[in-house]
Amino acid sequence: MNTNKRENIALVTGANAGIGLELTRKLLSEDWQVVALNRSDFPEDDTKIQKAVMNGWLRIYKTADLTDYASLRKTLGEIKDKEQRIDILFNNAGSAFSELSYSKQGREMHYELLTVVPYIILMELKELIKNGSLKTVINTSSSALNYVKEFNIEILERPKTFRKLFGPYATSKLALSLWTQAIAPQLAKEDIKIRSVDPGGNNTLRKGKKSGLPLVVNLLMKLFFSPPTHGANQLYEGALGEHRNETGVFLLKGQTAEYKFKEQSRNVLERINEIYEHEFQGFFDLYAEIR
Repeated sequence: MNTNKRENIALVTGANAGIGLELTRKLLSEDWQVVALNRSDFPEDDTKIQKAVMNGWLRIYKTADLTDYASLRKTLGEIKDKEQRIDILFNNAGSAFSELSYSKQGREMHYELLTVVPYIILMELKELIKNGSLKTVINTSSSALNYVKEFNIEILERPKTFRKLFGPYATSKLALSLWTQAIAPQLAKEDIKIRSVDPGGNNTLRKGKKSGLPLVVNLLMKLFFSPPTHGANQLYEGALGEHRNETGVFLLKGQTAEYKFKEQSRNVLERINEIYEHEFQGFFDLYAEIR
């Protein structure tokens, strides 16, 4: 593998489609190495992607399901065994579901995937990030968080009602930005910077995949939303642009922005850390002892 000329390494979750795919392409075009954490394969007919795989510039780690802790634990273990460092972690993987559903752990699926899993990935890969030169974490958030009218842990974990986009999806993205803010001082002690970034409105509709968006948003997305390259650029600039030295902030349209319920940030962080320590770490530590 000829990776010597590509000094910087980014890990991108959900790198095989939509914004994640365009971010991967951009990073490769800027002479980065990319570590991809995906559930599905990259397009086989994308010659540049396949060339990057052949050259070792793009290294792929697959997990059956990011919300399946056994599968996630195994894949993260492979990354820790094989990779030396991560300069930027892009916690980008996500989805908008069309109905209320729950993870194997019994929590609402948006919350598990969009809020809890990014924290697990950060904590599990933190030593690799500390080995990097840029020591930066970018969490993909959403301006949908501005539409949240009620917020607490109970609503996050087991919502009483479901609305596409403006229900569990929005509250989970808000929770992501809240714990991003809350953990920033702690990470700063280890020289790690973390930000949440809204990639803006992007047409990420995929043929044959059921959309978790309201019909009117689907229509608007087809007609007016930017291609995923826009979102990729927003994430890239969020990592390396004018706010690269800031931490704990939420970036909207390239600028720092305020949002509601910041008084809940510590509660969210404590709850997610509890899940990480007692469920993700604790279960597998117990399993290792039994074996």
